[in-house]
Amino acid sequence: MKHLQKLTVDEVATLLAAHRAWSLDAEGHLTRAWALPDFAVALALANRIGAVADAQDHHPDLALGWGRLRATVWSHDAGGLTARDVRFVVAVDALSPS
Repeated sequence: MKHLQKLTVDEVATLLAAHRAWSLDAEGHLTRAWALPDFAVALALANRIGAVADAQDHHPDLALGWGRLRATVWSHDAGGLTARDVRFVVAVDALSPS
């Protein structure tokens, strides 16, 4: 497996500036939460995110509840954030409601 380059502090700042719905959690993982009208809509969004994750072979942690969804992503094998996480955020933001 090729070495994965972690994002620099400046690259992370640029990502967060461009994708303001995402933030860093206490562990330095990217996270985004959605408030949705009901469980069915939250589940549908989780399934759409799952399809992106499978297509990219980069899988987030998803927390699903009635009217809420939270995605958390980072590159486990790199021990931090990489370009894979950037691609994931961009793809999820393209499909998700505001």
